[in-house]
Amino acid sequence: MISLPQGRTRLGAAMVALALSGGAAAASSVGTSTSRTTSVDLANPLVGTAPLDRPAWIGNAPPPGEPLYTGMTTPGASLPESATEAAPVNINTDLGFATGVPVAYDYRRPTMFGFTGGGSTYGARGAPMVMPVVGDWTVPPDYLGSSYDKATEKASPGYYAVDLATFRVRAELTATQWTSLMRFTFPESRRSHVIVNLRRDGGQVEVVDDHTVRGVATAGGRDRDADGPFFVAEFSRPFAAFGTFHADVTHVGEGLGREDVQAGRRQVAGDYAGAYVTFDTRAGDQVTVRIAHGHSAAEAEQRLHAQDSDADFDRVRAKARAIWAALFDRVQVTGGTPKQRMLFYSTLYHAFASPRVIARKGEHYVDAQGHDNVADYDHYGPVPFWDTGRNQIALLMLLQPKVIQDIMRSELDRARERGYMNTSFHGDHAVLLYDGAWRRGIDFDYAAAYAYLRKNATDPKGPRGDLAEYDRQGWIADIVPEGSPSPPYAGGKAGVATTLEYAWDDHALADVARRLGKADDAAMFERRAANYRHVFDPSVGFFRGRTADGRWISPFDPGEPYYNFMMKEASGWSTLWLVPHDVQGLIDLLGGRDAFNARLDAFFTTPYTAKGICRDCTGLIGQYVQGNQPDQQAAYLYAWSGQPWKTQALTRRILADLYGSDATGYGYPGMDDQGSTSSWYVLSAMGFYPVDPSTPDYILGSPIFDRVRLTLGNGKVLDIVARDNTEQNVYIQSATLNGKPWNKPWFSHDDIADGATLVLTMGPRPNPRWGSDPQSAPPSMSATPRGPTRSEP
Repeated sequence: MISLPQGRTRLGAAMVALALSGGAAAASSVGTSTSRTTSVDLANPLVGTAPLDRPAWIGNAPPPGEPLYTGMTTPGASLPESATEAAPVNINTDLGFATGVPVAYDYRRPTMFGFTGGGSTYGARGAPMVMPVVGDWTVPPDYLGSSYDKATEKASPGYYAVDLATFRVRAELTATQWTSLMRFTFPESRRSHVIVNLRRDGGQVEVVDDHTVRGVATAGGRDRDADGPFFVAEFSRPFAAFGTFHADVTHVGEGLGREDVQAGRRQVAGDYAGAYVTFDTRAGDQVTVRIAHGHSAAEAEQRLHAQDSDADFDRVRAKARAIWAALFDRVQVTGGTPKQRMLFYSTLYHAFASPRVIARKGEHYVDAQGHDNVADYDHYGPVPFWDTGRNQIALLMLLQPKVIQDIMRSELDRARERGYMNTSFHGDHAVLLYDGAWRRGIDFDYAAAYAYLRKNATDPKGPRGDLAEYDRQGWIADIVPEGSPSPPYAGGKAGVATTLEYAWDDHALADVARRLGKADDAAMFERRAANYRHVFDPSVGFFRGRTADGRWISPFDPGEPYYNFMMKEASGWSTLWLVPHDVQGLIDLLGGRDAFNARLDAFFTTPYTAKGICRDCTGLIGQYVQGNQPDQQAAYLYAWSGQPWKTQALTRRILADLYGSDATGYGYPGMDDQGSTSSWYVLSAMGFYPVDPSTPDYILGSPIFDRVRLTLGNGKVLDIVARDNTEQNVYIQSATLNGKPWNKPWFSHDDIADGATLVLTMGPRPNPRWGSDPQSAPPSMSATPRGPTRSEP
């Protein structure tokens, strides 16, 4: 067993003060005035495609033979919450993906294998693959890639371009809601080809006429496009020649498999089924291919010629830019460095990666039973709740409440089709969306949603794993594997983390029940919201796994990362802070404010010396891991414990050190997870963060801009002014809200819903009197104790 050393309080405070002062010095200057460049011009989708490169920030990741995690974002062309995306592919994921996630692009990769126009979550799942080739070409999976010069690579919202040096071809991408456009500028050649194929699982491909190719990917595979397995590709000029091919990869001992290529053949089926089309080009000749997908050939064809579709590449690019510009113009920032502004709008761009549109109002879509329907509202795909449910949904509630309504309606309709509310791969966080939206005044039929949210939380046959165990004893056990391997163990039920996340969900569900007048349900779920206490071991001061008979699992090292054993993609240190709904209760468990602050200080200063390698554990400050979700709220918890100035310094440090600090300027601390890591940056850069998005509360940090003007979904403006904001002046000295003194390190949505002006006066040293009173702490499930408290820097 591990006990905390004596004297940790003073030592931890000293160490964290040193760390925080270093972070403040490392932060970028924030006094520079903005240029005349518009916000949409500042955004660079290449941000997020590289990893951090300083050893102190990446721990002992990655495992041998694997690349270090980037943000796994794509620089491809898309629209906000786009149904499709035109994206570059420089990782041959048909042969494997070392990161364990089929991401298509990594800034470090020097070879381009093609481009996809599908709507899959990660571009490596998109099909077909499209590649312009001049001269010889080879049958996939032996993609004949091209080297490319990074200096020629350009990305902006709704547009991507790169010069393929090997073939002397310039490739450009843009997109509408349902179509991907690829424009290739060829050199002079009688053998200018475009190769189109359906990836590993294959399917059927047909050359319809002298300018059209269509096909259908093998149904049921996890790599099928999210917007339907059928595709149609329309070319801007007729082919001079064509043919079809496929590769049989079931045979061993024959290289990559048997290849079947026939000139002039129109139809083919099988693995890597595809077509090649050939053009006789002069230097500068352009060929544009426009691709649409659907759940039937007719739907793909309809989408290709939909009202918002367009065959003119430059016009489509301009429309895409205008759509992004309208969205970005709702968040105007002044001050900060050019790099900070670039990172802000780039992360804002990625924050709209999910959920994806399935069908706009009036369009056809296919439901879970395969029935064709006409949408009577804008339908969205599933929300990745474990990821974006922690922060991005709150950002969307601020900017796009109408979109949130449609997302909630989409999730409710899926629940009606399937019998249960959609949830994440861990936890059951749909309720965070519904409770948070209700408490922010977004209109909806919450009673209808509650029926399915309650069913998720009470039916052992539903999506909450190990629910009967959780309900019976108040916690979920883990099975100790033979030999007690530690560290780390990848199997198990993640009993500690699951218990904590279910308790969080239950607290939000209790609030919904209360609002609906269901007092008995509210009392039941509120009791269960305290279940997190059953996995807290006071002898070590950490949440800790238990076996079925209730014994604490041993050995236990809180510094070791576990993937599913006790914790979820996190260590005991990271998981300690996973009680967003009851921070005061956690303070009580740890022995009060002073003890809590000492432990939080130690969290950010204890060196990361894990023996086990955790792919997801990058972006480190002490034991803190910015690159994964479980502890991303931890820097903001000082607001509850009377030392909000530490939050102010830490958030500045995280923003400066763990985003774009690598040699490329595009690095992320870890996987973006469809907009989650990006949303953390956006919200924190503006100066606030929703520690628990099911509540309407935002915890104050330290804005990196002199001024933020955020136009809310109702058209009102939240104006955040940071006076005397410089590189050194990271600490809030005083504040006013709408001209009145404000001494709380947080504000509620009701405080800003009708528009508000929050003025923060910044300074170079902490003000221990501002925001430190116990009665100024944010709300929590447990009551805040009254009386004197120590809150000195």
